[in-house]
Amino acid sequence: MTHPTQLWAMGACELAELVRTRQASAREVVRAHLDRIDRVNPLVNAITVVLAEQALAAADAADEALRRGGPSAPLTGVPMTVKENVDVEGSATTLGVAMLRDAVARNDAPHIGQLREAGAIPLGRGNMPEFGMRWHTDNQLRGATLNPWSARHTPGGSSGGDAAAVAVGMTPLGMGNDGAGSLRWPAQCCGVTALKPSLGRVPQGGRHGPSQPAPFAFQLLAVHGPIARQVRDLRLAFAHMCGDRGSDPWYAPVPLDGPPVQAPVRVSVVTDPAVAGALDRAARLLAGAGYVVTEDPPPALDRAGEIYHQIMSGYSRVREQQPPVETVAPGDFARFWAGFEPAWTAAAGRPAFDPMTPIDPAPAGSIAASQPAHSGSSPPG
Repeated sequence: MTHPTQLWAMGACELAELVRTRQASAREVVRAHLDRIDRVNPLVNAITVVLAEQALAAADAADEALRRGGPSAPLTGVPMTVKENVDVEGSATTLGVAMLRDAVARNDAPHIGQLREAGAIPLGRGNMPEFGMRWHTDNQLRGATLNPWSARHTPGGSSGGDAAAVAVGMTPLGMGNDGAGSLRWPAQCCGVTALKPSLGRVPQGGRHGPSQPAPFAFQLLAVHGPIARQVRDLRLAFAHMCGDRGSDPWYAPVPLDGPPVQAPVRVSVVTDPAVAGALDRAARLLAGAGYVVTEDPPPALDRAGEIYHQIMSGYSRVREQQPPVETVAPGDFARFWAGFEPAWTAAAGRPAFDPMTPIDPAPAGSIAASQPAHSGSSPPG
């Protein structure tokens, strides 16, 4: 079947509509992205494991169901990649660590299972730094991911593999996660869009079941979210990621849609010399779209960074339970940790934060529209 636009260049919403209306088969869509991976992935090393056989089988099953008159699910035939710290049944959850190369998951993470039920098809695994703890994407197990627009620039981390894969059309959707920038930073570096949901919106689970809960710091800070080239694709994916509770005690089953937003919407743009040009362009676009844009000082960014360190230092179980880093992730990660770990240790000695004391908020009714440059004081994971 011939299409005016190559299938790999289309977004998730477009692909789902083509499959639903039988203008393309799910197999055609998956095959187009597998071919794209064959051509492009050797240049960027964004996808670490290609699930070709499983993906084609899922596509054939979807096409057969449609031929028999079954309904099309919202994401039927839409491929997705999944970061290597998220469980995909039958695939290793490595966290980018060589010693976990055989840690094959017996089940999908809750949101991956939901996306499958909505018709999405896991196509491959996205690269990441060890433990999701660096600002670029590299590890001894899989090697480095390159920024698809410039090999001299970082693709970001820690969801850098999925962001790069989305940017070059190897997948319309990437599934990553974010505790301190791991969706937002690689999306910025690779020129795509990403959503870091609020805590409790997308259920956690799978690798950390009820008998082995994740450390409190990671429960509190890290969330799963989608990466795409278009904002409407983020919404489509997100709508089918936040249903089942799984084993997450933080899960909050709140509606996707809230009450209508009263116009005009105020947007606060935080001025920063390092990103002034990009912020100025964003502000002009927002103003042109009808938003009321104001300039405001950053809302206690230094204090927020300090609290982040205190949470990670006190509630991550790193110092108490972690074996020597060089025995788990030697090489570049061990050198990174040697430079970074003292910041956590120092945070433990500062006065603890009081969760009942508010951090200076942004002006009421405003939406912070900044992406501050990383200072090197906290990991993106």
